[in-house]
Formats: sequence, C-alpha cells, structure tokens
Amino acid sequence: MLDSFDFIVLKVFTHPKLQLALNSKCYYFLSPKADAYTMKQKMVIGVAGMPGAGKAAIAKIAKEKGYSVVVMGDEIREETKRRGFEPTSDNVGKIMLKLREEEGPGVVAKKCVPKIANANTDTVLVDGIRSLHEVYELEKNFPKFLLVAVHSSPETRFKRLFLRKRSDDPKGWKVFLERDLREISVGQGSVIAMADYMIVNEGTLEEYKTKIREVLEAATARWTK
Repeated sequence: MLDSFDFIVLKVFTHPKLQLALNSKCYYFLSPKADAYTMKQKMVIGVAGMPGAGKAAIAKIAKEKGYSVVVMGDEIREETKRRGFEPTSDNVGKIMLKLREEEGPGVVAKKCVPKIANANTDTVLVDGIRSLHEVYELEKNFPKFLLVAVHSSPETRFKRLFLRKRSDDPKGWKVFLERDLREISVGQGSVIAMADYMIVNEGTLEEYKTKIREVLEAATARWTK
C-alpha cells in the first residue's frame, strides 16, 4: 500500500520544450515535505565539466559552506552495480548511454530531483551535469537554478585522473580520450558553453579554491538580493 512507503507521487509532467520522444512523462516520488513551494525556493547550483576538470573540489567547498551536494555520477555508478557490473570507466560509460537510451536524455537529472527536493538545506549543489536536457529538467523543477562550468586542458585532466585512481578513472590515454568523446556525445560541450559562470582550473589548488568561493558567493547572491 502507498502509506507503507516514505514517498508519494507529487506530480506528472510532460516536457514540450524539448519534445522528447522517449519517456516524456515522468512520475516523481517525493516526500510530503517537498511540496511545490519548497522546490521553488531551493537554490540549485549545477556544476558541469569534463572528467578531471575539478568538479569534486567545488562540491567539497560547497559542503564546507553548508550546502547539500547531489552527485549525478553516483546515480550512474549505483545503477552500474545494480545491473551486476563493476563500476569501471568502460562499464559506467556504457550504462550512462544505456540509461539515456532506455529512459530519455534527462533521466539522470530526473532521478536526482527527489534528492534535491528533500535536501535539508536551502542551497543544493548538483555535481556532474552532462547535457542541456538535464539542465532543462532541473530548471523546470527548481526556478532558482544556475550553472557553473569548470575547464581544464585534456593533458591536465588526464594527469589528475591518473593520480586519483578511482575505479571508473581511465588507465591510459586511449581510454581517457574515449571517455571524453563519450561525454561530448551526450552534450557536455553544450552545457559548458551555456554556463552562467566559468572557472578555468589550470593554476594552483589554492588559486582554484579562491575562484570557487568567489563564484559560489556570486551565484547565491543572485537569488538572495
């Protein structure tokens, strides 16, 4: 029965702006506290950037500032595990494309909406936006939405990923380039081009942290004037 769950169906919508042919209707399962007014009041800062550009550092500083953080890539990694695969770079990439094929290009953003809406802070940072479909999905549900992009050169990013050694990080240059092309194929470049704020991350870590704090302060100030 419905009351045996913590979630209820809040609304059903279609997305005419994008005229999505696949999964144009979506059922959101949100807790009762996440009403329409609450969603309109949330300040949501989306973060986009190619792998290794420095998105995790933005998320870390956002947490230090008291923001909630939702990582879109975690949804894909968890889905990879649910389907019985190891979360390697190749497997995660294949599941990312498969999800979009099965449920539409905005599917990962849709899966994140309940987490954002139910976050216990007024400001939520969403790490890992990959397409304009995802941007529109978040804008539709959270009017106070801004997009931040971070850019680093391919060589810089490869070195960072090689040193990070997360399970889905590329083990060589060829795999790195394949991952980049996969990210671009789903629309990452368009997202970066349309960002409200751009951070170039090619200097020292301290320089980068200073830029992050400046951008986060400017972004939140736009909705708190």
